[in-house]
Formats: sequence, C-alpha cells, structure tokens
Amino acid sequence: MADADADIAGEAAVARTGALLADTVREAGALALSLFRTELKNWIKGASSPVSEADIAVNDLLEKRLREATPDYGWLSEESADDAGRLDRRLVWVVDPIDGTRNYLGGKEDWCVSVALVENGSPLLACVFAPATDEFFFATRGQGAACNGAPLHATSGTGLDFARVAGPKPLVERMKKTLGDITLHPRIGSLALRLCRVADRKLDVAFAGGNSHDWDLAAADLIVHEANGRLTALSGDAITYNRREVTHGVLVAAGHDRHAEIIEHFRHHPLP
Repeated sequence: MADADADIAGEAAVARTGALLADTVREAGALALSLFRTELKNWIKGASSPVSEADIAVNDLLEKRLREATPDYGWLSEESADDAGRLDRRLVWVVDPIDGTRNYLGGKEDWCVSVALVENGSPLLACVFAPATDEFFFATRGQGAACNGAPLHATSGTGLDFARVAGPKPLVERMKKTLGDITLHPRIGSLALRLCRVADRKLDVAFAGGNSHDWDLAAADLIVHEANGRLTALSGDAITYNRREVTHGVLVAAGHDRHAEIIEHFRHHPLP
C-alpha cells in the first residue's frame, strides 16, 4: 500500500484501499463478535458514554492495520486521543470501533464496526459491519452501495406520510407536531445502523439527535448517499467531516426525493 495522499487519486489505488478497509473491518468485526456476550470490563467516559475493553481492543486492531498500511493518513476515532494533526491531512480515517456499545454490553445485536475514509471533508470509502446479524455494508464514492454484495436503494417517493421512521423518541415526538402522525420504529441502538436502514429500505426516514459525532456518521453518510439518499442537517446543509469540532446537530436521512420534501417542510415549519 502506497504511503502518500496522492496515491489515492487513481481508481486502482481507491480499489486497493477499499480492499484494505473491507478486510480490516471484517477482522475487527470478528474480534468484537468473539468478545460479545462475555464478561468485559467497562466504564463510563464523559457524562454517560459507556466504553469497554472490547471497544479498546477493536480500536487497537483497526489502528494497527490501517495506520501501518497508510501512515500518511490522519486518524480520528472515538476511542483514540484526538490528534490535531489530522486537520492538515487530505485523507483521514474516521472510526467507531463499536457503535452501539450500550447495546453491545447489553447483549443486543444492533451494534456495528463503522469506518470511513474521508477526503477533504467528504467520505470516499465506507464500511459498516454488524457481525451479530452478518450485515456488511460497503460503499465507494460514485460506485454505489451494497449490503453483503447486494445493491442498495433507499425508498422512493416524496410524501410526508411515511410509515417507518427511527430516531430519539423525544425528537420524533417534536417532529409529530409539524409532520403529523408518523410511526416510530423500535429503537436502533447504533446510529450508524439506524442510518444504514434507510439505505436498505427498512426505514423511510432516520433522524439523529443533536449530539452525534463524525465517527457515528461518516461511513453511514456515504452508504446512504450511494443508495440514492441524503443525510444532512434540517437546514439541508451537507455534513463536513474532519473539522476541529466533530459534533453535529439534528440530522435527517431519507431517499433523495423524500429528503428534499422534508427539508422544505422544516424550512416553513421549524421544530417547536
């Protein structure tokens, strides 16, 4: 694997880096699955975020494999100390070793390994792997998205009478005041998986609350986009990754046409 940022420019180099990403995430997912439903040391970081020795082990594996192969790329991970040097890199790995740690520790299956390669603030390659349910999502910018090799296409349509929506319950209840009667899907503990459910047509719309981070979003963002969907702020503004501030406000993902209708709706009917 070539070292320099410039070497990602050609299609062959993108394909090689994509293969590296896919192989590494599969290995990381296998490690996470081997530790799933075992006795693990765990603790709380920050105000209320759980983390376990499995998160750290998976992060260490991902960092070793990816950074050794691409030493000139930046690194941003939920479980690594932030290095401001990433801000000067054109290419940056954006990593959530286990997205949905709370559910992982609770023995539930809706967790995943989520990794994206971001180029100049926009995802270039993306992988979301849910080992417990054997779902492997992968996307390359401009080349579509797939789950276990099958192409993905978000639901079509423009109506606001969608039936399947997921997001934080308090946020969805606020949405109902302007959108009307919408059906809340059972909670999906991993935000990355919640967004991927738009790409694989299990959801019409997914919302993210106001405290998501680059590592929750970057991989799923590209997968949704390549499945003919969009993920943006309620203003319609696209998400830019690898900035100094990596936290984002309320976001919405949906198929392209429905997403446009939702954005237009909130321009005229802001959240209460």
